[in-house]
Amino acid sequence: MIVREYESHPNVMRKEDPTWKFALGASPVTEGCILRIVDEQGNEGFGYASATPHMGAIKTGLDAELAYLRPQVIERDADDIGAIGASLDRALRGAPQAKAAIDCALHDLLARRLGVPLYQLFGGKVRDRVPILRILAIKTPQEMAAQAQKLVDEGYRYLKIKVHGDVQEDVARVAAIRKQVGDDVHLTIDANQSYSAKNAIIAINRMADFNIDLIEQPVPADDFEGLSLVTRTVPVTVEADEAAGSLAEIYQLVTRRAVDAVSLKIPKLGGFRNTIAAARLCEQAGVAYRLGAAVGPRLLSAHAVHLACALPGAKYAGELGEFARLLDDRFEGIEIVDGELRLPREAGSGVHWKGA
Repeated sequence: MIVREYESHPNVMRKEDPTWKFALGASPVTEGCILRIVDEQGNEGFGYASATPHMGAIKTGLDAELAYLRPQVIERDADDIGAIGASLDRALRGAPQAKAAIDCALHDLLARRLGVPLYQLFGGKVRDRVPILRILAIKTPQEMAAQAQKLVDEGYRYLKIKVHGDVQEDVARVAAIRKQVGDDVHLTIDANQSYSAKNAIIAINRMADFNIDLIEQPVPADDFEGLSLVTRTVPVTVEADEAAGSLAEIYQLVTRRAVDAVSLKIPKLGGFRNTIAAARLCEQAGVAYRLGAAVGPRLLSAHAVHLACALPGAKYAGELGEFARLLDDRFEGIEIVDGELRLPREAGSGVHWKGA
C-alpha cells in the first residue's frame, strides 16, 4: 500500500500542575508533534514525536526533521517499514524522536490495515495489563507525601520520586513519602543526573533504609565510570535512562554491566524496532529493563503498552500513565483502572484521534 499522505500536527498539552518540575527543568506544557500517515486505501496510522530537550529534541527541531524526512516516506510502500527506516538513517543522522514518530505510525497503519491489535506485530502478548508507575514532581517533602497519598488513594501501588541532588533534602523526601504511604507501596527514585558518584552512593545508601526498588540515572549521562561505580557499590538496583539514549549506548552499558537495569523509551530510541532490539540486548546480557516515562498523549502510552505486553522482560511497572496529569489530549480510547493500563484489543493502537 503506497503512502499518499504525511501530515505533522503540533501537539501542546497543558500540565494539570503548571509548577511541575524535575531536576533538569520545568515547563507548564508538554510539547511534541503528531504524525498522521495515510495509504492509498485510506488506512491511517499515527505516531508521536516527543520534544524532550534533555534528550536532544525541541519542537522547532522536530518540525524541521519531520519535514526533511518526508521524501523518504511519501509514495513508498507503507509495509516496507525496515526499508523506510534504513532510508531515514541514510538521510539524517540522529533525530530519534522524529524517526520514532514515523516508525510507530507505519506500524500503527499496518496493524489497522490488517485488522489486528498492534501487539500482534511484535509476536503476540505475554501479558494483558501493565501496572503503572506514577511520577512525583519535586516539591517539599510534605507536599510530595500528600501527592503520593492522593495517587495511592486512586489505586496506584508504584511511585517514582523525583529528586534534585541535595542529599539531605532528597532523603527527607523519600522518608516523608514512605511514612505517608506505608510499606506496601513500591518506591523508585529518579535523580535525572543530579548527583556526583560519591554523593549518589551516600544518598542511595540512606534511601535504602526506606525500601526503594531502584534508582534511575543518579549521575550525569556521560559519566560512564561514575555510573559503574555507583552500580557496584550500592545495594539498590541502578537503572540507566539518559545514558541509554541509543542502541550503541545500551550495548556498552549492558555488555560492561555498568548498570543493573535500563529504562527503554520508544521516542528516545527511534521507534518500535530499535526498542525491541534494545530489549533483546538487555535479555542476552542478563540486565533488567522496563518501559520508561511516556509523557505525552494517550497515543504514546498506547504504543508503549502494546510493546510492554509483548516483551517478556518488561515485568516491572511502566511509566505509561502520565497522560493522566496532562490536559488537551487529542486522543481517546484508553484509561487507567485500579493503577493498571489494560491492553487495547482494537485494530492498531486502540486509541482514536479527535482531529487537528
